[in-house]
Amino acid sequence: MSVNQQDLDPDSTTDMEDVTNAEEELIKECEEMWNDMEECQKKLSLVGTETLTDSNAQSSLLIMQAKCLTAELSQWQKESPEIIPLNEEILVTLGKEEFQKLRHDLELVLSTIQSKNEKLKEDLEREQQWFDEQQQILESLNVLHNELKHQVLIFSESRIFGELKTKMHDIKEYKEKLLVTLGEFLEDHFPLPDRNVKKKKKKKNIQESTVQLITLHEMLEILLNRLFDVPHDPYVKISDSFWPPYVELLLRNGIALRHPEDPTRIRLEAFHQ
Repeated sequence: MSVNQQDLDPDSTTDMEDVTNAEEELIKECEEMWNDMEECQKKLSLVGTETLTDSNAQSSLLIMQAKCLTAELSQWQKESPEIIPLNEEILVTLGKEEFQKLRHDLELVLSTIQSKNEKLKEDLEREQQWFDEQQQILESLNVLHNELKHQVLIFSESRIFGELKTKMHDIKEYKEKLLVTLGEFLEDHFPLPDRNVKKKKKKKNIQESTVQLITLHEMLEILLNRLFDVPHDPYVKISDSFWPPYVELLLRNGIALRHPEDPTRIRLEAFHQ
């Protein structure tokens, strides 16, 4: 009795009619689009290789849409639609199944996102560790660079000072050697007069001077020291210890110059200027 009542249920009959009507409308719409597609194809075959206009572009889009709808219609025709009875318990069950499926999908998405977050967190920690290491290396290199720069500066200053000191020592030794050589040359070639030599007889007896004469080397040394010690007044008074022939020798050869106002004073020529 209940089976007959379910078969004669007017709601089920209405649902069947709605499904049939929807299928017929879909088929009719596909047929219309197929006719439009055939017309567009004919127009395209007439056009040949001419450039497509806007209407031809729309026709191409319509053809593509028609192909999609045709494929979709073919798929629907292969499947037999399942009519779901409008029962509250069945609807609740289907709703639960959909929610369970949605929940499962969301849990999968959540798990995937969590795993990605964990991986990103590990990558971030690894990159942060690498960055810290590079920062420490950079700081160490900066400290080492400053130390090396300071050492190079100190080494350069000490090296330059050592080189200058060595050069000054060499110059002093060379100067001493020159002075010794000059002294030996002057002593050999410009000696003091010999007082033990017998003097020639003179008509008049002249009293001999008791002043101790100095050598030409000593005269040059006095003039040289005066020139560098008192450059603004380098003149020296000609004393009795200066042997006149050596004074005349220095003046005649341009080694010494006489004071323009005081002929008793001479100076050494400034060859270094």
